Amino acid sequence: MISVTILTKNSERTLARTLDSLKPFSEVILLDTGSNDKTLEIAKSYPNARIHKMAFIGFGPLHNLASSLASHDWILSIDSDEILTEPLANEIANLALNPEEIYLLKRANYLNGKRIRGCGGWSPDSVARLYHRQKSAFTEDLVHERVKSSHLKKVHLKHTLIHTPYLETRDFLSKMQQYTALFAQQTERASSPFWKILLHSWFAFFKSYILKGGFLMGKEGYIISAYNSHTTFYKYLKLKDL
Repeated sequence: MISVTILTKNSERTLARTLDSLKPFSEVILLDTGSNDKTLEIAKSYPNARIHKMAFIGFGPLHNLASSLASHDWILSIDSDEILTEPLANEIANLALNPEEIYLLKRANYLNGKRIRGCGGWSPDSVARLYHRQKSAFTEDLVHERVKSSHLKKVHLKHTLIHTPYLETRDFLSKMQQYTALFAQQTERASSPFWKILLHSWFAFFKSYILKGGFLMGKEGYIISAYNSHTTFYKYLKLKDL
């Protein structure tokens, strides 16, 4: 048996589609960190969803807390802006699960209804999300957390997970603010001189737009590459402030 875990905060715009895609699973652990929109109202309409509340303590620790609340040892971690396609759900249901293996999902990222097939961090994009909690867990990172997998055999699943991380411009800005602040908070190293911060920022744009083919994605490719550049600039600038 598999338990699904989801972290939420003000996820009303995407949560229903996520939970619709998770109806085949008997248990969905939803850990909310202070929603003041219709997130919890939506979740309550799904009989397989179990709602818990917690203050924000960092993404990695929250994922591990959600895992500890589950009834089953096999954990499928899904974001509140992701949709498990029916072929992927069927593929997972037919797996001969092995605790010594960790399963990676191929994620298809969308912006403005367009699947992004370039840009740094957007394509290709495989994420470790299905694991046995007695054998692995998320790192304790506040941001950019990941499932520990170095000691386990990695199995790549065939079908895709749909991801719609940014629906409006404000989503870019709010996530940039949150992620850069958390990066600076958790980073334990000396800050870079300002010229190096500018260099990091410029190279982030160059890598995403040129090396990773963002220029082939039209307006969306430019927006994503500019976001990557600005995020890099502000996370190192905030680190310098600290």
